[in-house]
Amino acid sequence: MSETHAPRAVFPFSALIGQAPLQQALLLAAVDPGIGGVLVSGPRGTAKSTAARALAELLPEGRFVTLPLGASEDRLIGTLDIESALRDASVRFAPGLLAKAHGGVLYVDEVNLLPDGLVDVLLDAAASGVNTVERDGVSHSHDARFVLIGTMNPEEGELRPQLTDRFGLMVELENCFEPQTRQAIVKARLAFDLDAAAFRTLHAVQQATYVERIREARVALTRLSFDDTVHAHVSALCIAAGVDGLRADLVMLRAARALAAFERADAVTLGHVDRVAESVLLHRRRLHEDAERPQEASRPGDAQQPSADQAGSSMDSDYGYLPPEPAGITRVKQVIPLPAKKH
Repeated sequence: MSETHAPRAVFPFSALIGQAPLQQALLLAAVDPGIGGVLVSGPRGTAKSTAARALAELLPEGRFVTLPLGASEDRLIGTLDIESALRDASVRFAPGLLAKAHGGVLYVDEVNLLPDGLVDVLLDAAASGVNTVERDGVSHSHDARFVLIGTMNPEEGELRPQLTDRFGLMVELENCFEPQTRQAIVKARLAFDLDAAAFRTLHAVQQATYVERIREARVALTRLSFDDTVHAHVSALCIAAGVDGLRADLVMLRAARALAAFERADAVTLGHVDRVAESVLLHRRRLHEDAERPQEASRPGDAQQPSADQAGSSMDSDYGYLPPEPAGITRVKQVIPLPAKKH
């Protein structure tokens, strides 16, 4: 008689602490997966996978699909039975991981170590919401609307610049060295490990609120538009960052609209744009700076000036990897205000 195991309890999204920028980026991608995925960079132990699993639980399908590093392209996109197509003109399609992730989260740990070809396929599907498989003149398409979350440890290598730019949003996590935050994280983790059911019950109200807000926001996207002031502000930010192409402008507008929809706003404002700008520009600004650095170093007098990398640069925030105070998620109210937990 085979032994069955109960599914592992998921740490609640509303219980994450010290991760406001990451929470915001994940929620924006959940509201509008067409943003193109979230790239999360950070060292080990910053709970990148914990946050990804927590987000999946808030989505309609609740699916969490992991792409293994050694996966083949067929396993990712699916396969077609060409013999049956030639024999009786029927298309027999064996779904891949993209099909299984539809409606949920597709998680890629160490995405920087994946072959470039697989990353291209992932990003194409994440942006378009459709996966098309073609073999010997036979093709099959299916919906593949999912939130792509790619994580990487920068110490293990970077993504090719052309691929990095195609991720809609990026967040950098850091180890937390703030004593009170570390203590809160550890206490909540211990409480969850001791009695996961009780811990999840404590955050049930906030979890339900997130689910409802994501559902409402997806519907509200179509009624929100951008006025000329918003367009001008987005253009100014992207020009100042020196980004290549127009992808940053488009992603910033979509991200600002998703944030406005999530907050039940009547219009997209400059404030919404400002609050999403860093996650849109972080990796694209870096690409521009990396491209310019050799030219700057060749100018007279530059040899004595430390580069941005040498001087040290990091986002001004502390990151933990788990829970909030019992009072709710007040730590992220400046990003996504939700009602206080009811007693």
